[in-house]
This record gives sequence, structure tokens and C-alpha cells, in this order.
Amino acid sequence: MKPDKPRIIVYYDGACPRCVKDRRTYEKLAGKAGDNVCWTDITNQEQHLRDIGIDPFKALTELHVQDEQQRIHSELDAYILLMSKVPLLKPLAWLIGLPLMRPWLAKLYRRQVIRRLKRSGRL
Repeated sequence: MKPDKPRIIVYYDGACPRCVKDRRTYEKLAGKAGDNVCWTDITNQEQHLRDIGIDPFKALTELHVQDEQQRIHSELDAYILLMSKVPLLKPLAWLIGLPLMRPWLAKLYRRQVIRRLKRSGRL
């Protein structure tokens, strides 16, 4: 029997309908590649997040992914890592990482997250 392949862990906001929908879309697109991704809902997990070095507020406002070497990636770096695991999404990961795209997308992402949290009364 071969040992389990190291998995990446995605810390996502399970109380956010859009985040849950995005997770389902990723899982559909990933197919078998998605088997190496463990999804962890951050709702009511403040102490656990602190224990692994993630600020709970940052976890709410930025996607966090722990890679196979236990390093934490956040915001666009997390998306790039997650997408790079899926052949269909690799070109998108590359595009997001382009120097001209990255700052613009990061700003847009932060604005949308803050708007979503305010609208839902969570910020």
C-alpha cells in the first residue's frame, strides 16, 4: 500500500454562500485532482486558526491555503496555488500571477470581500 499523497488544506468561509458555490465549482472542474484538497470551514474556528498562525479576521477577508509543506499562502497566492493543482485552471493561475494583473485583481478581490461582509452584517 502506498502512503497517502500530501494534501493541501483550503480554509474557506462556509457561512458565505458565494464561497460555498465557488468551492463546488472548483471541485467539479478539478475532478480527481480535487481529491488532494481538504476543505476546512473557518466558521467558529478562531482558536484553531490562531494555533496555525492565521489571524481569524484575515481568514474571513482572505482565502488561506496550507500547502503540502505546511506553509500558509493567502489571498491571490492562495488562489494561484489552488488553481495550479488543476490542469484546466493552470492558465488562469498563470494569468492571475502576471505582474500587471495581480495588483489590480488583489484590489478588486479585497473590495468585493469587504462589500460582501458588510452586506451580510459580518463586518
